Amino acid sequence: MSLSPSPVQAVIFDMDGVLVDSEVYWQESREDFARAIGKTWRAEDQHQAMGRSTIAWAQLMQERLAISMPVDDIITDMKARVIAHYEQRVPLLPGALEAVKKTAGAYKVALASGSETSIIKLVMERTGLGEIFDVVVYGDTVPRGKPSPDIYLETARRLGVLPESAVGIEDSANGIRALKAAGMYAIAIPSPSFPLPDEILNLANVILPSLEAFSVEIIDDLLAGRLSCRAG
Repeated sequence: MSLSPSPVQAVIFDMDGVLVDSEVYWQESREDFARAIGKTWRAEDQHQAMGRSTIAWAQLMQERLAISMPVDDIITDMKARVIAHYEQRVPLLPGALEAVKKTAGAYKVALASGSETSIIKLVMERTGLGEIFDVVVYGDTVPRGKPSPDIYLETARRLGVLPESAVGIEDSANGIRALKAAGMYAIAIPSPSFPLPDEILNLANVILPSLEAFSVEIIDDLLAGRLSCRAG
């Protein structure tokens, strides 16, 4: 597929914290993991882990908890804990399914998530979102995780669009940094449970309270310069 420039050709969604309210699952799982080995997982540690690839957050856990457990074992343990949460309930956020469906009617749509492949596939299957996205890129299939731009550059490549022709929607500091490093527009939807510092919010082109406030018209207004940074 050839690349052809356009103001915006694609919208790329993050998963955790944007489409599903799963950051609490990850936090609880990491806290339980740490408690089981007599350690403490802090709020600061969680902020650093958010948005990272599977290998990157596992290495961060190894470092922050000062443990010698192999990274692969950390991943296996954590995956089982998070999947157990998902099997009880997939916490789809209000407006998520509607936002993706409406956007797919106007633009190419993709998912770019730092989560482990099996977890993403479970969420896509349980929510039906997998049938809507044109492209899904898994965090453990790219060399470097967010805040590196790799996953967003790969998503743009698979969609057949230039990075500057894409808008990304993120909730985490690492995700927003990754979008800007890729040269994309960034819409920030910070979680009330994990607020973003001003230095990160200032990187975003638009800040929304939730996906319920998102619309295709917001992208049109953004490009036309009719939208202030904080909207909704």
